[in-house]
Amino acid sequence: MLVFDLDDTLYLERDFAFSGYNWLNGWVHEKTGTEGFGQRCQAAYNEGERRRIFNVACAQTGLDATDSFIQDLISKYRSHPPLISLCEDAERFLTNADQPMGLITDGPEKMQRNKIAALDLDRFIAHIRPTGAWPDGYGKPHPRAYEEMELAAQNPRRMVYVADNPAKDFITPNARGWRTVQILRPGAVHDPIPPSTQHTAYATVTSLDQLTEVLSDL
Repeated sequence: MLVFDLDDTLYLERDFAFSGYNWLNGWVHEKTGTEGFGQRCQAAYNEGERRRIFNVACAQTGLDATDSFIQDLISKYRSHPPLISLCEDAERFLTNADQPMGLITDGPEKMQRNKIAALDLDRFIAHIRPTGAWPDGYGKPHPRAYEEMELAAQNPRRMVYVADNPAKDFITPNARGWRTVQILRPGAVHDPIPPSTQHTAYATVTSLDQLTEVLSDL
């Protein structure tokens, strides 16, 4: 079975972020009368900020960044209906694939399911596991999602995982005997350098257009 990660593998995670900032722009204006909040968020993102984007945008627009307001922003951001699309190479590969496929993705369940719905991934992928549906601690690299994919596979001895983040994506499937492929997309969020040999994928690609050839070599 061929199993994919979601964020920065099948679509660009920054597209979800920008979609969320745009949605918050309208929500903040409606709630407070303040204009330009979403644009401030995007500017902060483009400048490299990741952990305190909403605090930065509040400071720049004169909003009081109380804990409750920041939590409201986070909740609205995560639950907004995203305007995102598959990367062109992902659309091509998934459309033409002729094998069973799965998806393992971390993050809050509602947020990830909104992304899955927006990308219409049910068209292509039968076995979808958002680890946020389970209690804390079951996200990657915990083996639960990989074990479930093996149970769903017609041939669990031929498992491949395609993902982007070497910090957590490859160490478990490598240890379970899977073949792993790291995709390197410009604009991806996570550091592409593996922290150890155990975290290193068997192969790397810059486009899913290369995946069929790589799979034949694995």
